[in-house]
Amino acid sequence: MAKPEKQDAKKPVAKKDKKERKAGIVKFFRSVISEMKKVTWPTRKELVNYTIVVIVVVIIVAAVVGVMDLGFGQLLQLITR
Repeated sequence: MAKPEKQDAKKPVAKKDKKERKAGIVKFFRSVISEMKKVTWPTRKELVNYTIVVIVVVIIVAAVVGVMDLGFGQLLQLITR
């Protein structure tokens, strides 16, 4: 049978664990900053073009879904009458 651990033995581990966590968080954010510097950001013109494309596609998809909804609604009314 294993011996029960002492309460005092856990306290130094907790301090070490906090230091390791802090070091891990710092390392994570340094990595994030490093990776963000490598990103190729779009130019303002590209960003405007991409935004327009997304808005147009969303409007087209919304229109198609709306027309389908109206069509199925009318079909359901014909069937249930």
